[in-house]
Amino acid sequence: VQLQASGGGLVQAGGSLRLSCAASGRTFSSYGMGWFRQTPGKEREFVAHITWSGGSIYYADSVKGRFIISRDNAKKTVYLQMNSLKPEDTAVYYCAARASPARYYSDQQGYTNWGQGTLVTVSS
Repeated sequence: VQLQASGGGLVQAGGSLRLSCAASGRTFSSYGMGWFRQTPGKEREFVAHITWSGGSIYYADSVKGRFIISRDNAKKTVYLQMNSLKPEDTAVYYCAARASPARYYSDQQGYTNWGQGTLVTVSS
């Protein structure tokens, strides 16, 4: 499956953005999907994960209560609704797919397909 992330941009603190990740391929609905983010000089970190059915969702503590991950398997798209944005949310955001739940959902090594990243900048 190939992934294309979009929706990044510049927003003021307290504002909202919605990221989208469009997938190609017939097996999208069988993949768990995750969002990660990375800032310069730091390791890429887990943001959120949604299982193939949408039945289970997980968030990093830093975004819990502010971000919402969702998916539409008919549209082969996963979303990340980001509310109450903070300057520390500034990062390049990546979507990723994994076919197997063998690794912990926040473990990047478990994801086999990655999008190109979309930049989110939150001004104070």
